[in-house]
Amino acid sequence: MEQLLSSEIFAALERVDTPTVCNAIELVLGRRTAEGFTTQPVLAAHPNLPAVVGYARTGMIRSSQPAQETPEAVRQRRLAYYRYVAAQPGPAVAVLQDGDPRPGLGAFWGEVNVAIHKGLGVRGVLTNGSMRDLGAIDPGFQILAGAISPSHAFVRIETYDCPVEVFGLTVRPGDLLHADRHGAVIIDPQIAAELPRAIDLVTRKEAPVLRAARSPGFTVENLIEAWGEAEDVH
Repeated sequence: MEQLLSSEIFAALERVDTPTVCNAIELVLGRRTAEGFTTQPVLAAHPNLPAVVGYARTGMIRSSQPAQETPEAVRQRRLAYYRYVAAQPGPAVAVLQDGDPRPGLGAFWGEVNVAIHKGLGVRGVLTNGSMRDLGAIDPGFQILAGAISPSHAFVRIETYDCPVEVFGLTVRPGDLLHADRHGAVIIDPQIAAELPRAIDLVTRKEAPVLRAARSPGFTVENLIEAWGEAEDVH
């Protein structure tokens, strides 16, 4: 069961991009890290949308071959998945792993599934599978996918509420995710309350360097001075 955060913390996280959150996490941890975030490129349906923040609702899909069970069994499992998505508290991010040898052959995500998931309280999706209906899907719903496909082929839900792996990141049900066009990062709920202050500190520490670098006649000596100024920001 996830630890639900305050609306104020969610709002602070939604105001910044995912790289900033990654930097803030390192600041809180007191060290750099090479884990907990996606490591492969994503395709954003709406690159200019702000970040999506929410708790993971996970599932596995396949599309390359017909299901080896009745259409009714496939339908009932999809309905059970929708009930699982709708029953959980807090803002949600759908995370679906395409388990086919060739992920993305058939698109689960298009105009209809976006509308359904948004109606059930999902803020966006992270999937190594494909998307379609670009231009028709809700402009306020973010899809971060691995491919684009014109067809749904034999796509179906295989299982749900399980650990999945997308773009090199293992996601478990209930994980707190921050995601945008750069990819996604998992936020440890134990440090989430510290992130708004860390985000502010990251921004203030970067300001002297950016200001110097964008000034006419910028030199390495100016950079050294700006770095020193940044070190004094607390």
